[in-house]
Amino acid sequence: MTDTEIEITADLVRDLLQEQHPDLAGLAIREVAGGWGNQMWRLGDELAVRMQRMDPTPELQLKERRWLPVLAPRLPLPVPTPVRFGEPSERFPKHWTVMTWVPGEPLDHGSISRGAHAADTLASFLRALHVEAPAEAPASSHFGAHPKRCTGGFEQFLQAIDPDAVGDVHAVRAVWADAVAAPEWEGPSVWVHGDLHPANVVVSDGTLSGVIDFGDLFAGDPAWDLSAAWVLLPAGATARFFDAYANADEAAIRRARGLAAMKSLFLMLMGQNGDRGLPGGKPNWGPAGRAALDRVLKGV
Repeated sequence: MTDTEIEITADLVRDLLQEQHPDLAGLAIREVAGGWGNQMWRLGDELAVRMQRMDPTPELQLKERRWLPVLAPRLPLPVPTPVRFGEPSERFPKHWTVMTWVPGEPLDHGSISRGAHAADTLASFLRALHVEAPAEAPASSHFGAHPKRCTGGFEQFLQAIDPDAVGDVHAVRAVWADAVAAPEWEGPSVWVHGDLHPANVVVSDGTLSGVIDFGDLFAGDPAWDLSAAWVLLPAGATARFFDAYANADEAAIRRARGLAAMKSLFLMLMGQNGDRGLPGGKPNWGPAGRAALDRVLKGV
């Protein structure tokens, strides 16, 4: 059995806690549905254990360990904060982290009914996050580039999806072409979550109530997060979001809209893969991606 095939069970999680953090080993352990690179287990009422699973390196967890304690105090929404570190051992040769639990329901299993409130909440969160990052902050990798350097990924997603599911392919390409033609980000490198989609935020009472999974955190172009205006918010909330955010120029909005189109296609592809029973597929992501793409094309 290879490292990536290690079966992660409640018994394994409890054994690891007993070995490295025995004072936590008596808490109830419950598996949390979802997760691909990392698997989550609820630990008691206020904690969670994040287990490295498919991620080939511990880089994403180590990044969260380093920077979330710095960012969390100034963010207006709850985010997971590391409280204990689990190190590789003979029992489990990968990293794992005990983090605070962010209550709420992941948006890919929930919905937003209070669109105006959610728009204001998202804008407030991103204004607080998007401050100039220090020189030692992690640089962007495949996330964070200008859309013109992401055309290969856009085309891969677009061509992999059933054309009937996409609908107006020409309109999708036009949105992407406009983003590619938009000027580059010329401001300072700011903190960017990088991967805001329905599985990485939680909702309560019909609005956004928390943000999770900061493994792709980087310093760079805020347009990668501004794309969430279309990817996360219901129709009709985009204009309110950008008014509340107040710091996005026309070029940033054009880049963000194109990136939202690419992210929508990714969600649709993951949904298609789920419908076909392929590894890693997420059937419930398909409708979320379709709805997001409709909002992108309508500009709302």
